[in-house]
Amino acid sequence: MSEPAPLAVVIAGPNGAGKSTLAPAIARDGFQLRDFVNADEIARGLSGFDPASAALQAGRLMLRRLEELASHRASFAFETTLATRSYAPWLRSLRTAGYQVELLFVWLPSPELAIQRVADRVRLGGHDIPVDVVRRRYELGLRNLFRLYLPIADRWTVVDNSVGGSLRVIAAGAAATPHDVRDEALWSALVASYGSENLP
Repeated sequence: MSEPAPLAVVIAGPNGAGKSTLAPAIARDGFQLRDFVNADEIARGLSGFDPASAALQAGRLMLRRLEELASHRASFAFETTLATRSYAPWLRSLRTAGYQVELLFVWLPSPELAIQRVADRVRLGGHDIPVDVVRRRYELGLRNLFRLYLPIADRWTVVDNSVGGSLRVIAAGAAATPHDVRDEALWSALVASYGSENLP
């Protein structure tokens, strides 16, 4: 009997969506993974009092760690806003190498809510992100989700976390095909706004 395929679990969504809060339990309990890689945590380790100053170095260390895990065919999870396109070719190469790619996208209904969540986090001692960066990442992340990342994923789920701590599944599917659309109106609106010919 062959070994099960290693997993690459992408936990994605805009800043303030709750990825960092949800991710450890999803990675550990949902997928039984030992390795969860988070650039924000790496930055805090590099500069506890000013993690923003270490963000670039943390991003490089995160990529190095992901490549190291993949070279050992280890299963892992990582967190991203999907605002960058650079993970797409890497995830495709992982699939070609036999990885199963799982994607969870934590959605918020507006960049304004994302900005508010980041401000709330800062008041509680968390890290800040400039408003213009939150807005840019919100739009790019959704566009890249539909146009690049859903078609790559073996399985994906898009959830609504607008009511903190209460995830609601919007849709789930495989590759470019949604199999379980729970909120038809919202899903259709998201596809119309951010999708392309890649998704029905």
